[in-house]
Amino acid sequence: MPSAPRRPASTTDTEATSPADGPWLMLIYRVPSEPSKARVAVWRELKRLGGLYVQQAVCVLPDRAELRAGLDKVRRRIDELGGSHIFLVLRDVEPDTTQQFVDGFRGQSEKDFKEIIEECDTKFVKEIEFERFRENYTYEEAEEIRQDLEKLKRWLERVEARDWMRAPGRDLARQRVADCEQLLEQFEADVYERTVSGKD
Repeated sequence: MPSAPRRPASTTDTEATSPADGPWLMLIYRVPSEPSKARVAVWRELKRLGGLYVQQAVCVLPDRAELRAGLDKVRRRIDELGGSHIFLVLRDVEPDTTQQFVDGFRGQSEKDFKEIIEECDTKFVKEIEFERFRENYTYEEAEEIRQDLEKLKRWLERVEARDWMRAPGRDLARQRVADCEQLLEQFEADVYERTVSGKD
């Protein structure tokens, strides 16, 4: 029985091929040096997308539909700023270069996961410890810490969405955020016991 024909790769078919197999999107751009905030705005938007800078003003991304749409917005922004750009789809990339891209993306995501873990360990946990130390068991304080937790969760979601190459640190970052939520729930329970339950 003849085998089924292989399904061609598609930019929207994330199951057919791994992002590490390519193709890749490359944006080469130039933005006027003044005002400097114009260059910063373009850089910030490309980094928000998860772009990997291989040279100054040369950015690479995996070929995915949502990233193409994001790059279209960046290109329009560059045009509005009076700059110029070249957009390329790289389909035939040497293995060594491909590995550089993969390693670069993994390195970016790993760094992000480490920052989340550090934020959990050095700020979030310490904040709850400090409030317990000074016995500041108030709803307002618990709500402020809850907002910090939601920021951590959104940050983790953004990093995971850009973690196309499965960087180290993802599971540990998830665990640390879960630990923070558990700590907060315990703190909220103590706040309740001290401010509400005792009044029943």
